[in-house]
Amino acid sequence: MSVIESKLSEKKNYKPNKDFTAKANIKKDDLNNLTSSYVKNPHDYWEKLARDYISWSKDFTKVLSGTAPNYKWFEDGELNVSFNCLDRHANQEKDAIIHISEDNKKTILSYSQLGIMVKSFAFELSSIGLKKGDRVIIYMPTIPQSIAVMLACSRLGLIHSVVFAGFSAESLKDRINDCKASAVITVDSFLRNGKIITTKNTVNAALEFGCPSIKHLIIYNHNNTEFVKKDIDVIWNENLTKRSIDLDPIQMNSEDILFILYTSGSTGKPKGIVHSTGGYLLHCMLTNKWVFDLKDDDIFWCTADIGWITGHSYVVYGPLSMGATILIYDGAPTYPHIGRFWEIIEKNQVSVFYTAPTAIRTLMKLGENLPDDFDLESLRLLGTVGEPINPKAWEWYHSKIGSSKCPVVDTWWQTETGANMIAPIPGVTNTIPGTCTKPLPGIDVGIVDNDGIEIDEPNKGGNLVIKQPWPSMLRGIWGDNQRYLDTYWKKYSNKFYVTGDTARFDELGNIWIMGRADDVVNISGHRLGTMEIESSIVSHEYVAEAAVVSFKHEIKGEAIHAFVTLKDNYSQHNTKEFADEIRDWVKEKIGSIAKPDRISFSSGLPKTRSGKIMRRLLRNLARDENITGDISTLENEDIITQLRKTL
Repeated sequence: MSVIESKLSEKKNYKPNKDFTAKANIKKDDLNNLTSSYVKNPHDYWEKLARDYISWSKDFTKVLSGTAPNYKWFEDGELNVSFNCLDRHANQEKDAIIHISEDNKKTILSYSQLGIMVKSFAFELSSIGLKKGDRVIIYMPTIPQSIAVMLACSRLGLIHSVVFAGFSAESLKDRINDCKASAVITVDSFLRNGKIITTKNTVNAALEFGCPSIKHLIIYNHNNTEFVKKDIDVIWNENLTKRSIDLDPIQMNSEDILFILYTSGSTGKPKGIVHSTGGYLLHCMLTNKWVFDLKDDDIFWCTADIGWITGHSYVVYGPLSMGATILIYDGAPTYPHIGRFWEIIEKNQVSVFYTAPTAIRTLMKLGENLPDDFDLESLRLLGTVGEPINPKAWEWYHSKIGSSKCPVVDTWWQTETGANMIAPIPGVTNTIPGTCTKPLPGIDVGIVDNDGIEIDEPNKGGNLVIKQPWPSMLRGIWGDNQRYLDTYWKKYSNKFYVTGDTARFDELGNIWIMGRADDVVNISGHRLGTMEIESSIVSHEYVAEAAVVSFKHEIKGEAIHAFVTLKDNYSQHNTKEFADEIRDWVKEKIGSIAKPDRISFSSGLPKTRSGKIMRRLLRNLARDENITGDISTLENEDIITQLRKTL
């Protein structure tokens, strides 16, 4: 009974665009050679890639060492991430960053200018006594100065932890104290949805809660907003960061920690995911070249905030180490109008666009035909990240935004994996709406039952695991090794890395993510993944989003509760009748077994600040339980009250 049944079928199959394939970084022969090279000798495979892509200050002699779960990559090699992102591109007068602010100001920094800013700020950090191994909290919006701070920390060997600048003072305090940070770097304020967010005051409040490890609070005057000054405050004088200071990078061991990134946990304490230097950088570089097909003349816009792993890997470290031009936008996607994303793409000739399914569904809901008003011809590749994308949203993204000519790379990965793990190679892979297709070369995944036995039969779901180590894998949870072991390795006695997701293979070998393992519902002995039920509901013309959880049922054991958000074009008033219509719709798409017993309608769903639906909270509501676990990443706290009224 540990196998999960699959009832959803998607027949559409898109071949790569011939024009795209002709110019692609990776062609079919390249992919075959990479795959066969890994299968033949994983050691030689990773060794060659590491030497081809990374500039090492001290060559490595070891590729992979250690045993599960404490693997080490290139452990006797030395490098500096900042050097790889900046110094080796410094002679190019090429744009590194194009920044668009919410109030529509545009700033462009070349690699040379960014390098001066990074080296000068690194000098200021070292001058106040910060040294290799110290932890630094970065609490800033996605602006060029934030990226410069990340690179300055990596230049000095400071371990940075970027905290999303919308988090509360208490959430910030918890992260500061967990890693015992020596410094916080922040801004006075920034704009979001036209409102001023007084970031510095939030930091002040966090320190008043008690953060005894903090010795320095560094403030960049972003908006010249007044704030209460503390004794430990250091004002970041931008004039200093314009000086050309030749500050050599600190050489880091490949296994030295690069950053800590906190992610929400099922307990009340967030997890500080630890990533190292050499392996992480290598995997970021490979996936930017392979999955996003980055070219010298591309403008790459990943819409993620730098406070998330996507921002680390596909805004900062990956693209810059490849010498790419990135676009960043630190405003809201629908401000000052709902066509903001499409306007930015048009005006800045964005060619590669990477965003979340939540953003896609939201923009569909607000204006399905609105993209027709903008010239999006500059786009040549589209990507999705964060959670599985339902086929209906995939099709809209492909046709409306990509004009049916842009490959769509649906990427599966996690904060813990560091970079893309399962994704199409855009010049080679046939894509089917709803599947992230196949593992990348060098990534060995499996789908197993609860006893760890692989499920070979197509369309029978199980637990998604990674069977062999990969360079960008997490190196632990900061200060809590037992939690690391229990969360990711214990279930199968250290044999596999446990992703926490469920998935299935189809007849073509494509992987379909079926939802989190905790979200599987067991209806009258049938184990069903939530993703398929949600996808069937969202395929209805009036439904914008849906989330499915289970609750206890006297006869079935468990039953399905669907939380549904409707599109603006829904004009009926009898939600009871429409709930019955949805039940019939699910019956037609999947079968009677998947029909929701209960359906709640609301204007939104509880989401993290990175756009993921927090199904754990919905489970608590459906089962009439108290809200449990970490809710520091919840973006819209008022939605909980609204949802309680629908029960």
